[in-house]
Amino acid sequence: MTEIEEAMFRTIVLAALVGLTGTNALPHLIKGLVGEEFPNLLGNSPLRNALAGLTGILLTALLALWADIPGHPWPAALAIAAGAFTMAVFHGLRGAFRLNAAAGRPNPATPASQDVRND
Repeated sequence: MTEIEEAMFRTIVLAALVGLTGTNALPHLIKGLVGEEFPNLLGNSPLRNALAGLTGILLTALLALWADIPGHPWPAALAIAAGAFTMAVFHGLRGAFRLNAAAGRPNPATPASQDVRND
């Protein structure tokens, strides 16, 4: 693999992580800031979610810095989109609730219309 190929590969991997971590940080940060519980392996409290969300945003910024996005803008943009769509599907399918359940952690109370089902 040439240096250019290695640099592009590194950009793609880091950019995909940018999409994943940035999109994952948002529900945790938003729920925490509005004082609502949300599934979090570190605890479901609003404070823990706000801190986890903020940490995720800071990690996303570092990953974006390391990704050299200007050096490979189109591959980076596609990788960010792929990572973001992946995490959007995860949260849209209530993956955070499923992950908490699989880890044996309690889930926050939800209205009956939002219960996790094995679809």
